[in-house]
Amino acid sequence: MKILTKTLLAATLGLLSASALYAVDTAVAAPEPHARNWTPPSAKIFAQKLSEQIMQQHPELLSVTLHGVPPGMQDAYTMFAGSYLERIGNADDPDDIDISKKGITIVDPRWHRPNDKVKKFVMMLPLRDASGQNVGEIVLAYKNDGANAKGETAFFLASTGLRDALQKQIPSYAALFEPAK
Repeated sequence: MKILTKTLLAATLGLLSASALYAVDTAVAAPEPHARNWTPPSAKIFAQKLSEQIMQQHPELLSVTLHGVPPGMQDAYTMFAGSYLERIGNADDPDDIDISKKGITIVDPRWHRPNDKVKKFVMMLPLRDASGQNVGEIVLAYKNDGANAKGETAFFLASTGLRDALQKQIPSYAALFEPAK
């Protein structure tokens, strides 16, 4: 009986140790903070002024951010203006870069963020200048609870309307980086 008990105890300890090692190996690491790849000028730029105007005029938004490659840089895709001042200059994620390069639109990419505390709907669209050229990306995060709850079509129409109205204010991509007046 002692041999059977010792064998079962050893087997149980072995399984528990293996399970613990597996859990450590497969644990999801905390996301690393975004690396900065650009430092904004000390004076407010036109793009930041536009993002602040958008937030003032659209209480249905949680945030707005503008992304692209700052003038004089190459392949340094970054957030260059927006409602999260501490994130300005952070390197873009691959989906942000795809939108800037390919001109695609992503409707609510929240599928990879199941733990968001605030219900939101995110639209990621090409940013355009007054001539209609794609010059980067605009990300709009909408409140999506209670009276603000809507479907994809409503958020798509609202975000494209906002983006299309904004493009009339952007004479060129370079103008976004000029000092705000």
